[in-house]
Amino acid sequence: MLIVRNIKMPLDTDFGNLKAEITKTLRVDGVKSVQLYKKAVDARKKDNIVFNCAVILETENDKKVLSRLKNRDAEAFFEQPYIFKTVSGHHKRPIVVGFGPCGMFAALSLAKAGLKPIVLERGRDVDSRVADVNRFFETNVLDENSNIQFGEGGAGTFSDGKLNTGIKDKRIRAVLEVFASHGAGESILYDAKPHIGTDVLVRVVRSIREEIKSLGGEVLFCHQLTKINTADGKVKSVTAEAPDGARDLECDRLILSIGHSARDTFLMLQNMGVIMEPKPFAVGARIEHSQELINSAQYGKFSGHPNLGAADYKLSERVSNGRGVFTFCMCPGGEVVNASSENGRVAVNGMSNSVRDGRNANSAVLCDVRVEDYYKDNALDGMYFQREIEEKAFAVGKGLPVSQALGDFLDLGESGESVKPTVKSGVTYGNIAGVLPQFVVESLREGIVAFDRKIRGFASPNAILIAPETRSSSPVRILRNEQGQSSIKGLYPAGEGAGYAGGITSAAVDGLKTAEIIISELEN
Repeated sequence: MLIVRNIKMPLDTDFGNLKAEITKTLRVDGVKSVQLYKKAVDARKKDNIVFNCAVILETENDKKVLSRLKNRDAEAFFEQPYIFKTVSGHHKRPIVVGFGPCGMFAALSLAKAGLKPIVLERGRDVDSRVADVNRFFETNVLDENSNIQFGEGGAGTFSDGKLNTGIKDKRIRAVLEVFASHGAGESILYDAKPHIGTDVLVRVVRSIREEIKSLGGEVLFCHQLTKINTADGKVKSVTAEAPDGARDLECDRLILSIGHSARDTFLMLQNMGVIMEPKPFAVGARIEHSQELINSAQYGKFSGHPNLGAADYKLSERVSNGRGVFTFCMCPGGEVVNASSENGRVAVNGMSNSVRDGRNANSAVLCDVRVEDYYKDNALDGMYFQREIEEKAFAVGKGLPVSQALGDFLDLGESGESVKPTVKSGVTYGNIAGVLPQFVVESLREGIVAFDRKIRGFASPNAILIAPETRSSSPVRILRNEQGQSSIKGLYPAGEGAGYAGGITSAAVDGLKTAEIIISELEN
């Protein structure tokens, strides 16, 4: 087989008849089959927006076709499929704490190996969780264990469901294939910026859970890890708080795949002497524009083309104080959500459904926070830094996220009629400069104006900011050695909360890698 990259295809290409389209475009004969391998929108030339594609060709004579394509980006194609290994013999059941992407893929891998893992998830199953989240949006009464951050699927379930990642790893394809096989759709296997969407993710995570159970695994909801019991520096058992009281479970291998918002768990780990270190992260606010404005800025005359969908963006700038300001988790046609997980504190995030057909576009606009900005003498000082911002926002917003017209934030004078916020729980209009640290405010102001030079209208006075966005990544890293273990033997920190991932796909990959370590140990 051959792979041919950088094939420019018109927006009106009939991808349902790909073999004929590619045969005509490449002008080759003897093509037996064509598989779309990658598809991206190339909008660098606003007067000629096209798809940039890569395809896998199966031909009658690869050598001859490759010679014919010598002026193309073409080569022989070899891709090793990911193999889920199995383990023989009897072993203690491993325990996985947290059922976000990392824990889910770790548990799936362990289940396929025949190890019958037990998953402890402090939140509720995804269907109950959806009801809890909707109730919170309606009443502002928070369930601290079942919300945007906690519950089946993790924080990623209530997001845009982005699967693109900056890491390079052979396991990425396996992650996409698992998602696709559980109902995410085949398009995620070839889209350059794959996403699932909250509405579809709900079904996908439920399906993966059922496969884990069918392989002998167990998923225990409303089971919060409260203690790791050790002897001679090794994990011996765990204690979980369950609906019917405390429960002890024996284990010698524990994958800690908690999310970045599991602050009480961080405290528990610190109290038992697990070695952690502070790490950089970022804070800021969500910005909302009309999706029509973003479409027009990105696609020009092609805006609204049915094969393009809602436009996105990714921006970054180094401002005059040396800080990095950047957009994160951009949600085309999405909404901003109250993502709080602790009473008395407010945090926001963004999410989209699969069709991305909402009226607004939103993205986090963040400023980097360095360890020296907050560190005193405690590895959890970054967590306390986040909490202080969230408590200020709660006070300013009277329990709701704080919203401000961008024109007011930038001191541009009258802003006119502002974009209408999408936050279902409601917002309080206030001064965001009174919520975020001064260095963040100054950096965002400069960065947003700079972004307007890249996307015309980004600094429009009637755009709105909604604050605070504090949960973009973990403020702490739980140290692990080359064997994936922490300072306590048998404890395997993994994923986003442990400080080793940043997004659904990278967290899932880290879950697979951690499970592989355990499987390899048991094989020997």
